[in-house]
Amino acid sequence: MSYEMITFEKKDNIGYIGFGKYEEKSLTTLSQKTLEELDQVIDEVKNDKDAKGLIFFSHKKGCFLAGVDVSIIQNLNSETEAADGASAGQNIFNKVEDLKIPTMALIDGFCLGGGLELSLACNKIIVSDSSKTKLGLPEVMLGVLPGFGGTYRLPRKIGLANALDLILSGKQVRAQKALKLDLADYMMPAERMLPLAPEYLFKKKSDDDSFAEKATSFAEDSFFGKKIIFQKARETVLSKTKGFYPAPLKVIEILEKYMGKSREDYLLQEAKAFGELSQTTQSKSLTGLFFLQDAAKKARGEERNNLKQGAVLGAGTMGGGIAWFYANNGIPCYMKDLNVEALNLGLKQASSNFSSALKRKRLSKDDFERRMRSITPTTTYDGFNNVDVLIEAIVENMDIKKKVLSETEKYVNDKTIITSNTSSLSIASMANALEKPERFAGLHFFNPVHKMPLVEIITHDKLDSQVLDDLYNFVLKCKKTPVVVKDGPGFLVNRILATYLNEAGYLLEEGYSIEEIDQAALDFGMPMGPCHLMDEVGIDVSNKVGKILFEGLGHRFKPGELSGILLDKNLLGKKNQKGFYLYSSDGKKGEINPDLSSVLPQSKRTSDVQTLQMRMILPMVNEAAYCLEDKIVEKAKDIDLAMIFGIGFPPFRGGLLRYADNHGVERIVAALKRFQSDVNPERFAVSSLLDSFVEKKMNFYDY
Repeated sequence: MSYEMITFEKKDNIGYIGFGKYEEKSLTTLSQKTLEELDQVIDEVKNDKDAKGLIFFSHKKGCFLAGVDVSIIQNLNSETEAADGASAGQNIFNKVEDLKIPTMALIDGFCLGGGLELSLACNKIIVSDSSKTKLGLPEVMLGVLPGFGGTYRLPRKIGLANALDLILSGKQVRAQKALKLDLADYMMPAERMLPLAPEYLFKKKSDDDSFAEKATSFAEDSFFGKKIIFQKARETVLSKTKGFYPAPLKVIEILEKYMGKSREDYLLQEAKAFGELSQTTQSKSLTGLFFLQDAAKKARGEERNNLKQGAVLGAGTMGGGIAWFYANNGIPCYMKDLNVEALNLGLKQASSNFSSALKRKRLSKDDFERRMRSITPTTTYDGFNNVDVLIEAIVENMDIKKKVLSETEKYVNDKTIITSNTSSLSIASMANALEKPERFAGLHFFNPVHKMPLVEIITHDKLDSQVLDDLYNFVLKCKKTPVVVKDGPGFLVNRILATYLNEAGYLLEEGYSIEEIDQAALDFGMPMGPCHLMDEVGIDVSNKVGKILFEGLGHRFKPGELSGILLDKNLLGKKNQKGFYLYSSDGKKGEINPDLSSVLPQSKRTSDVQTLQMRMILPMVNEAAYCLEDKIVEKAKDIDLAMIFGIGFPPFRGGLLRYADNHGVERIVAALKRFQSDVNPERFAVSSLLDSFVEKKMNFYDY
């Protein structure tokens, strides 16, 4: 029998099932067609009386199977349909597990989701020693659970505690870790896996466990051992997710209730749970986010791999972070500043960013030193004629930036791409200071650079389209998420975020407490409250950006008086350990700053949490509509991607505008108009685009 999605051949009565030979995508997935063919070929093997063994492998280097095609999950329209689909997948993998001959999976590269579930149904797993080999069950990141038997087989393979750690976090483990966990049985170079597969297929693996492993297994198998494990797992999940994500809690529930039951009974519950989760708002939002991110990863235009030497102007926190960004991606860079003291601060920042990877053993000492050596601190422009892409990250002052950029242009070559990391100043205005404005753009990183995945690429009318493509592909190759935005005050993310922070300031002036404002934001799912965020950004920075936005966009951004008062008292936030909160010398947030008692209104107001949330969140939705009107970006999806990866807007809500669509645009406009009437007519002035949506019964994602 011939197959379209998989290959099957026999040699010495051993069957070889191969994936990925006919797929053009870099990552091979289990499509509906692939699953159907896999079902047929397993039946063929089962009915072959001469079959002695079965080996699964991939034709594609660097990818075994990256899971089930996510579009299958996206297109599930009911709990019953989803549960039936999970049951069908389970039945295929059960057939693999029930074969009377030895089975083995050869894993080189990604083995995720359904790929790992298939491997777990095999008798043995061999992993390659490639750094690209990663195993995991990331389904919780799509709002569901592993539905093809993963929650049933993984605990039996590596123990309950280790299995919960992988399933509940969705994290991926490298080959060496998989071997240590007993998730993999053997590890070897990728090129030796197929030639040695027949030998290892029939090789008996030692069952000699260490005393510690036996003791751990005994403890997990006991009633009290399981109870403690489940209790700690539930506490950890609630601590990290605040209960916003139902999938991890459902995993715990299913394992706690049905672990130890027959395979048939357990898998029935797993499939049922998968069906329920697949139809939740969280799963629909997270699946939509997956496709937004996937679309953003596609290269633009002609890919030219010519950006091999970097440079950063300015060695402060951002400059050091950008130097880390270059070095972490194997790009040597110059880091220029006016004096050695400043350069040492930049090197300290880059070293600090690398140190966390070193502590987690994601980076060897040799790699750490090699990457730090690739950063060349300098007070001159020596070598800048070899720079391919330069990022300016000096003080936020237009006149100084223009002067430095104009000076720098004299020392670079004609093809050097020059960019600015400004967070709010006009890119078009800076471009006018250059002789070749067509090779200049904004490249706005978010702080801290080593943690924040978003980079805004800011365009202007004179920018060369090839330069834009080069920058987009450069950001992608450096493992960041690019969003292209038009020049304008605050660009995209800071412009929208400013309305959130500004309204929080007004709420404080009205007498609401720091605690209830920040807690209301956390209860909505924001990663931190607005007062805490202003401390992190710097109250001085927030004040400066706020003024720029007010000057550029008018009364919607009229700042309150509070930030000015705080600056007069030298309350800058985390940077000088005093802001809305107090901070320790190592940056840890402490109690509310008692000095604010003389600044904030003494008569405390109380309000329901939802009103506080709507006062802060709805202006962001409104401003996003203004951004669409102004063509800062073209589509709602660009805003959602930017807000999730730029400020951590709750992913389970699918993005700011996906949330708006789900909540109801008509309801949002009605609430904004109430606030316009009751709170402030200018800050809550509804955009004409939102009004038109109500009139035409449209959503943001229809636009």
